[in-house]
Amino acid sequence: MTAVAAPSVASFVQSVDWLAIAPPTLTAIVGLIVLVADLFVAERHKRVLGWISVAGLAAAALTLLPILGDDRSTFCLKGAGYEACSYTADRFTLVVQFLVLAGALVTALLSINTLKDARRTGEPLPDGEFWFLLLSSAAGAALLPASRDLATLVVALEVASLPAFALVGLKHGERRSADAALKFFLSSVTATAVTLLGVSFVYASTGSLHLTRIATQLTHVDGQLDTLAQAGVALTLVGFAFKTAAVPFHFWVPDTYVGAPLPVAAYLSVIGKAVGFTGLILVTVVAFPSYADVWGPALAALAALTMTVGNVAALRQQATRAYSAVRLLAWSSVGQAGYLLVPIAAAAYSDDPQKSIGSTLAYALMYAAVNLGAFAVAALVARTRPLNRLSDYRGLYASRPLAALVLGFFLLCLAGLPPGVIGLFAKVTVFSAAVDAGLGWLAVVMAVNVVVALYYYLQWTAALFRAPEGETAPQHRGSAPLTVAIAVTAVIGVALSGAPQLVLRFASTGLF
Repeated sequence: MTAVAAPSVASFVQSVDWLAIAPPTLTAIVGLIVLVADLFVAERHKRVLGWISVAGLAAAALTLLPILGDDRSTFCLKGAGYEACSYTADRFTLVVQFLVLAGALVTALLSINTLKDARRTGEPLPDGEFWFLLLSSAAGAALLPASRDLATLVVALEVASLPAFALVGLKHGERRSADAALKFFLSSVTATAVTLLGVSFVYASTGSLHLTRIATQLTHVDGQLDTLAQAGVALTLVGFAFKTAAVPFHFWVPDTYVGAPLPVAAYLSVIGKAVGFTGLILVTVVAFPSYADVWGPALAALAALTMTVGNVAALRQQATRAYSAVRLLAWSSVGQAGYLLVPIAAAAYSDDPQKSIGSTLAYALMYAAVNLGAFAVAALVARTRPLNRLSDYRGLYASRPLAALVLGFFLLCLAGLPPGVIGLFAKVTVFSAAVDAGLGWLAVVMAVNVVVALYYYLQWTAALFRAPEGETAPQHRGSAPLTVAIAVTAVIGVALSGAPQLVLRFASTGLF
């Protein structure tokens, strides 16, 4: 194995680019402020903590503007003929950080209403802890796309994941919530253990944790360490497959979404997936390009299996079963994860992997907007129909016409049908990535799954406009934060349906 040059003592004296690290840093600072403020804010004024969190996430998102179009790196080591950095704010980083912070902002708006309703029903959630955990998880998720060494990557992954366990189980005394948190915790800890074992093998065989250095060193690993390197690559990929909820590592998803507070389920469906897919992209395309012949077919098989299992399970949901609407969204998110895996697999076969990765990011941005919107409408319905069954949405147009129209639009976007043009555009983009990479069989599997998904999305959409059955439930007036969350996601979805090419251009130009 080629010797790795030891960095000089001077190279450890590093300057910090505060502007580059501002998004995750500001999010973490606001989280600490909220936690401390909770000690001094009277119970009747706890709602102000939510608005502080919303303002903090908005401010963190605004810090992306000064560094847009300007690649920045910090925490760098310099050696003989190379420079390796642990934090890089390039186009890829900014796109994912925007997705994370905007998604966390919408989640925060949904959560203000949820915490208020919990206090009204006599089962309050601890405000300070809730906001601290949400902001901490968002800070880790915002750090992850900028991570360019395996140590920072794993730390960011755990900072994003560990608070999420607590958020899922925050409903004290509720067995369903505790079971969901335990299942989520055990699966995620298993994923972390497998990832750490893989990372240790990669480090032992290459002598480096920096992704770019690993990519170089893996091309000429000593013959005696070749098996160790292969095992490290495989285990690292398996660990991230857990995080993305790819089949067969998906078993925690439906129960976790049902047991968690609804905004937390929305957060996991979007931000949790963004974390897993971002890590998967970084280790495959940046660190392990020389093993593309290994991870390419593996991810293609996972994509086919994941979309098929997710859509078939969503198809089987019974309309009268408790929480069937949330379960359908959970299984739908598994199916959507399969679509997101397709361009990453295609990157292994493509002459332009950045274009393939851009397709994944474009799809993720579309999915984030419309899925958060669907959960927002579900949160509105849950105020009067806490069991959140699919049958509860029948005749929604008669009582809440705007909510029904917006939810119908979101479901059509997820299905990829007009007027949800952004959904159709995203699916065509992913389909093209598979065809261009020569993965015709995967494109066929995807096409079949899109047709399968049409059935349950259209069935739910049609129910919104049917005549209501039985007695109409009393309607709560929609709160301002919930209304804003629904309106923002709807406006984004409609705007992007009018100019879908903007998403692809934003997500695929000069990523790395």
